[in-house]
Amino acid sequence: MTVDDQAFEAATVAMRAELLAHCYRMLGSATDAEDVVQEVYLRAWKAFHRFEGRSSVRTWMYQIATNTCLTALDGRARRPLPTGLGTDASDPKVPVVADNETLWLQPLPDRALGDPADVATRRESIGLAMVAAMQELPPRQRAALILRDVLAFSAAETADLLDMTVASANSALARARKTLGDGAIPEGRRAAELTDDERRVWDEFCAAFERHDIDGVVGLLADEAVWEMPPFPGWYVGAEEIGTLTLTQCPAQHAGDIKMIPTTCNGLPAAGMYMRAVDDDGRDVWRPFQLDVISIVDGKVAHVGAFFEPELFRLAGLPGSIAD
Repeated sequence: MTVDDQAFEAATVAMRAELLAHCYRMLGSATDAEDVVQEVYLRAWKAFHRFEGRSSVRTWMYQIATNTCLTALDGRARRPLPTGLGTDASDPKVPVVADNETLWLQPLPDRALGDPADVATRRESIGLAMVAAMQELPPRQRAALILRDVLAFSAAETADLLDMTVASANSALARARKTLGDGAIPEGRRAAELTDDERRVWDEFCAAFERHDIDGVVGLLADEAVWEMPPFPGWYVGAEEIGTLTLTQCPAQHAGDIKMIPTTCNGLPAAGMYMRAVDDDGRDVWRPFQLDVISIVDGKVAHVGAFFEPELFRLAGLPGSIAD
């Protein structure tokens, strides 16, 4: 490693987690954000010898990251959740059909950000509902909002980062704030702040699925709970409706068909759901099925986002399979 390489690493290595969070807010995709951060570090490493210190290294890295995200977003549709499509709630008895053409919003596993003690502040504005709302904004408005309201850059710094006048940057920020309203987007309590009773709800949610206890799952849900599961575009409202969906369309049929491993995503309680299969030697094996991100409000599960992307299990540090 050269002296320049050592200087670059020393100046930037501690920023990787916060840049990943920034790119995730911009892109709405944990896997895309991971790829973009790799590109950001490559671009920065190639240009580091030209860095003249007219701004801090942190500001310079955020400029590269923001511009790389804006390039990635050019011409790309927003990443929604099913509830953001403007459709009515679905009938749980109608067979689900995946929409693999739409780019869907993804959660961000906390494990991808490293040690929770080191990155707690970086998670404050990456709640799933907030990131979903941000995807409604045009990319440059989204960037202005994140830079000002999340990262606390000044108006002048934001304008410089976005290569805009201060007036244009302030205008973009004002339009973004107006679109999002007061930002009072309901979301469950963060996993690190759960009460003992709320933690028992999380534990029992996992245990009920493992027991194939649909009534037990329904009993944990709020009356108006919402369940959505991209890439399936339908979404479901109400504990009984969600129970019907689970009973009739989940592949699990018996106790033990499912194993759940608790984790956290977007600061919220979550669980990796594994479904029983048979390996080449005829033995039982449980493979990744869906990653459930759970909002607990007033002691009930108010929202579940179920995500069917195996790569998210890797980002969450979950095993690729579970043997009997």
